[in-house]
Amino acid sequence: MSVLIAISIFPLDKGESVSEYVTRAVKVIKDSGYPYLLTPMETVIETDSIEAAFKIAQDCFKALESDCNRIIVNIKIDSRKGKFNRIQEKIRSVEEKLEKLY
Repeated sequence: MSVLIAISIFPLDKGESVSEYVTRAVKVIKDSGYPYLLTPMETVIETDSIEAAFKIAQDCFKALESDCNRIIVNIKIDSRKGKFNRIQEKIRSVEEKLEKLY
């Protein structure tokens, strides 16, 4: 099973630039050992279970809660049985179709 989770997490009470806090969450994601893709707006992680996906999201929250009074977390989840390596496969599929258009 492949569970893709897209997560965006940041504090509202730390000013205009929050990359220091986002970095904490990305470290949690990196340390999880699951494949991930960092983008400017969110990070996509591929896990093998919904439990693992929620654990990562919870750990990201815990990495910020000690010194952040207000935290926004946006999560999207896409679960699909019998598939793996979906982060790269989904990107490749769109890029192949895009090449056919040009």
